Amino acid sequence: MGLFDSILNNNKNQNTAQKPKENESVTFSFVRLPESLEELKALPEAKMDTPYKTAALSLLALCAFAADENIGKEMLNSLKGPAPLTPMQISFIKDRFRDSKLVPFSYFKGAKPENNYTPDVPFTVTIFSNPYSFQNENYATLHLRSGGADNPRQFRLRLKPSTGVWYLDEQMILVGIRPAQKDDPWS
Repeated sequence: MGLFDSILNNNKNQNTAQKPKENESVTFSFVRLPESLEELKALPEAKMDTPYKTAALSLLALCAFAADENIGKEMLNSLKGPAPLTPMQISFIKDRFRDSKLVPFSYFKGAKPENNYTPDVPFTVTIFSNPYSFQNENYATLHLRSGGADNPRQFRLRLKPSTGVWYLDEQMILVGIRPAQKDDPWS
């Protein structure tokens, strides 16, 4: 045992995060969607000790943003940790919702164009990694599938090593999906 081992091994800020695995799939179910930051923080996933949990919470926050911009911003800022949303990011998110507010809901099980992206309840989402998800140290790019798109979309998350908490770094899920049947003039 070294001279400093007892001090360094008792560091209260020691990283306790688990090392994520490649090709892992994690499914989350929510009885209802949180309608406030307090409700979001009350969820068991709010520990944010895995990138999967933070990605799931980020999806919930984007659903909240679709319903109420201020509540959604508050949730997203909390999930972004020490790097809150920039005005440009807020503008981008608002622009993505200009055509349809259904995009984040399309990632839940059962949501598809034929049922106007109405998800099954409980709200269930599966988030997965691939061999390239953990290429950069302290970053994770995780994927999820939309019922309105052919290819998976991503969240990029960032680990704060001193705390073991994963934060939202960037979302790449608010891109076009097939129109809901009610909005499709050809259906």
